[in-house]
Amino acid sequence: QVQLVESGGGLVQAGGSLRLSCVASGRTFSNYAMGWFRQAPGKEREFVATINRSNTGTYYADSVKGRFTISRDNAKNTVSLQMNSLKPEDTAIYYCAAELRAGGSYRKGEYAYWGQGTQVTVSS
Repeated sequence: QVQLVESGGGLVQAGGSLRLSCVASGRTFSNYAMGWFRQAPGKEREFVATINRSNTGTYYADSVKGRFTISRDNAKNTVSLQMNSLKPEDTAIYYCAAELRAGGSYRKGEYAYWGQGTQVTVSS
């Protein structure tokens, strides 16, 4: 079992920045690729970004490419999402997730463990 706890969400104006963090416990963190997903009201949960186990590869949804940066610190069991130039359409609950594949994935069905989510609200 892997337990994931997100933090860092909040209310920000359009154009602003937030940094989300996710701390993992329970198993060896470096065995898992990590991802960030988000879910807006009335919409399905969608992929945001993923990072591989070894911190050498990342992949982003087109909607956030160039604005968001995913990173991880395997020594601190933490994955982060730096979000810049935020837009109202970024408003959602953001979830971190862990999977045993080495390379990460944009498919939410491949993630075995999920955090409880943190709310991000971007005002116009």
